[in-house]
Amino acid sequence: MSNVKEVTDVTFESEVVNSKTPVLIDFYAQWCGPCKMMAPIIDEVAKDYEGKLKVVKVDVDESGETAAAYGVTAMPTFVVFKNGQEVWRRLGAAPKAAFVNDLQGAL
Repeated sequence: MSNVKEVTDVTFESEVVNSKTPVLIDFYAQWCGPCKMMAPIIDEVAKDYEGKLKVVKVDVDESGETAAAYGVTAMPTFVVFKNGQEVWRRLGAAPKAAFVNDLQGAL
């Protein structure tokens, strides 16, 4: 069972912006090959950081308003929100070690 929650245009504010815990958002699309490659890595990050980092996914085709509001034009795009503000962004797929190393700076 994945620790990654699906978030929509309707639930984005309550799940991400109003979260007391830092949130990693995976903006993805079902048809995106690199997104599919990153999915198991994101699941592992969610397990590794459970309790310290909330991990959510936003399907850009289903939640286009949220993707547009945050300027997401390429997938996958990863964003960290802390205290309701974006503090980190990374575009594209990466090996887990490189992704986590980069992510550490945002936490």
